[in-house]
Amino acid sequence: MDYPVSVDDKGINLKPEKMEKEKLYHCIFKDKAILIFKDSQDVLNCYEIEEKDLVDKIRVCNNQEDLEKLFDDYLKSQNLKN
Repeated sequence: MDYPVSVDDKGINLKPEKMEKEKLYHCIFKDKAILIFKDSQDVLNCYEIEEKDLVDKIRVCNNQEDLEKLFDDYLKSQNLKN
C-alpha cells in the first residue's frame, strides 16, 4: 500500500481513502512534524510539532513501531498520560 501522506513544495498531500482507521501517519514539512490520525468515525485529526529535538527524533524513525515507541517514551519522560 502506498503511504497516504506525502510532501512537496506546495505542502502536504493526503489520501484519506488509503488511510487505515486508528493508525498514526506522519511527515516532516518545513522543519515541523505533522501527525495525522484517522479515527473510528473517519474524522481526520492533525497535529503539528515544532519542538526541534522531537522533530529530529521523528525524522529518523524508520517504521511505525519506532514512532509509537518514541511517543510512548516521550509521554513517560514528560510525565504525561496518553
